[in-house]
Amino acid sequence: MPTDSSSRPALLVSSCLLGQPVRYDGQAKAQPEPVLAMLARHFDLIPVCPESLGGLPTPRPPAEIVGGSGAHVLAGAAIVRDATGADVTQPFTAGARDALAIARQRQCKHALLKALSPSCGNREHYDGSFSGAVRPGQGVAAALLAEAGVRVWNESEIEALIRTAGALPAAMQNP
Repeated sequence: MPTDSSSRPALLVSSCLLGQPVRYDGQAKAQPEPVLAMLARHFDLIPVCPESLGGLPTPRPPAEIVGGSGAHVLAGAAIVRDATGADVTQPFTAGARDALAIARQRQCKHALLKALSPSCGNREHYDGSFSGAVRPGQGVAAALLAEAGVRVWNESEIEALIRTAGALPAAMQNP
């Protein structure tokens, strides 16, 4: 098993999952220390927060995608609006482009991003009603990364990520 960062694959990771207080509410969603240690053993962790990269402050009003998913936002067919009603599409798309640039620079083939986020959600995101309802689809950064060939995972898929990326020792893999 590789131990130095130069021989481990690079993994783009939502900064909040690594304990950085960058979420809209100024909080983090850090994973348990054993999970973080396992990830760090197998990957060179590259923290990113697309919303911060796009210039949004912390804390900030919560935001949701209105009228579609991240792919629709990238195509200009949907927007990202915050809870005050402000259109924050531009910082979301700028942050997604910056996250992709980092992924390309570091040759990331995989990304571990925060579930349900309007930037990072890889399977579903809040639906734009600010009611807690979700809809299928990716967030803006997740959609752009996936479009570029980066496989996007969320925090409930860490074991599958490690297994798929080939970093989990065979003895730990389920048949």
